[in-house]
Amino acid sequence: MIYTLTLNPSVDYIVEADEIQLGSLNRSSNETKLPGGKGINVSRVLRSLGVESKATGFIGGFTGKYVEEFLNREGVQTRFVNVEGDTRINVKLKAATETEINARGPEISTLSIESLKEQIKQIGNGDFLILAGSIPSSMPESIYEEIVQICKKTGAEVIVDAEGDLLKSILDYRPFLIKPNHHELGQLFNKQITNADEAIFYGKKLVESGAKNVIVSLAEKGAVYINEDDAYRAAVPQGEVKSSVGAGDSMVAGFVAQYLKTGDRKEAFRYSVASGSATAFSIGLCTPDKVEQLLQEVKIQKN
Repeated sequence: MIYTLTLNPSVDYIVEADEIQLGSLNRSSNETKLPGGKGINVSRVLRSLGVESKATGFIGGFTGKYVEEFLNREGVQTRFVNVEGDTRINVKLKAATETEINARGPEISTLSIESLKEQIKQIGNGDFLILAGSIPSSMPESIYEEIVQICKKTGAEVIVDAEGDLLKSILDYRPFLIKPNHHELGQLFNKQITNADEAIFYGKKLVESGAKNVIVSLAEKGAVYINEDDAYRAAVPQGEVKSSVGAGDSMVAGFVAQYLKTGDRKEAFRYSVASGSATAFSIGLCTPDKVEQLLQEVKIQKN
């Protein structure tokens, strides 16, 4: 089974308007509510691609109930830890430019953290745990490393989509997959990554440090994939980028879904790029039809 962990989920309230003037009354042209959070996005994309997963993390209040009910309606299994306080609401304003207001989220107690750890201890051989996103300010920064240590003991494989020091702290535990973008990769090595050659060079260093598989996204310049034996680069399909929200999460889901079906890592990389592009070219997350349409446009080249 695949488990996705989102420590600070949200209800994303997307408000569209022709223009937004600060200090004035503004009227929207359209509104949408969706469950938010990187791990939740991965679970939703996996479900659309026909792969089961369980979404876990912390939820609370009427907003937490909305998140759980929404996921259950889509067929995503949930196993959240309920906390005091409400799951946060993040406001996304879409006009001529995009503005986001992300809330802080509820306080997470030590008892709730221990409840989550007890859940993680039930995950074992043959299971995957996907850790995605930032750590709430009310939680210890070591929580990802503590969770990865548990998985190391139980035999579960770990996939991590996080930034900077969060990523560094887990490399010694040999994660199955990490997926930094080129900015995050550059932060790790205090370098500016501008092309595929540089991404492959530093991606190989992440493999040498312990990662079994590395995908680095380079926005319009494509993506690269590195493991112990091979390195590949991919050009992204042509299309209009409508929103980058969830594109990286879709890349993770696309890779995992295809790898579990076929065991072919090169083909899993192709699906990863197609899935990320399909989301970028959409308002919302990718659909299987859009992924299939873009697959043939994803050209993979061995380095």
